[in-house]
Amino acid sequence: MRCFGDDHPDYAAYHDHEWGVPVRDERGLYERLCLEAFQSGLSWLVILRKRENFRRAFAGFDPEIVARYAERDVERLLADAGIVRNRAKIEAAIANARATLDLRDGPQPLPELIWSHAPQRRPTPPVTWAEVPAITPESTALAKALKRAGFRFLGPTTVYAGMQACGLVNDHLRDCPTRTG
Repeated sequence: MRCFGDDHPDYAAYHDHEWGVPVRDERGLYERLCLEAFQSGLSWLVILRKRENFRRAFAGFDPEIVARYAERDVERLLADAGIVRNRAKIEAAIANARATLDLRDGPQPLPELIWSHAPQRRPTPPVTWAEVPAITPESTALAKALKRAGFRFLGPTTVYAGMQACGLVNDHLRDCPTRTG
């Protein structure tokens, strides 16, 4: 039995093929951070069902294109029923694209910044969800580093969810058939 996703085919496919698989490219990490921010307060299944709409609305999560979005684009996105229409989250996605580009010129581009916060591997895998944290010292430190770099809508809990999704941590439960290592 999967550690989650048995109740819906989209969720199962996400669990089996994406969640926890290492993501190391800038665009992939930017996309996941955006989607995690949009998910805040909502079901992940809502985001999964709208993911292709998000990709269309945000130019495939190309940070160079999204960074150029202006107020007219915010208004266009607020009218797009295919995505989560929340002004603060939309504006954060745009600000985060700009911050992603700014990091290219600094000492640590986004992939290096994120992966520099990967925690040590746990000696034993979690057996139940009660053993899986919502926040860790690493997610708190990464959230602070992202905020210093100009990112928005990414607190320690949202960042930890991103760390799980992008494979920085392996939180598949011990008996999950997808778990490796």
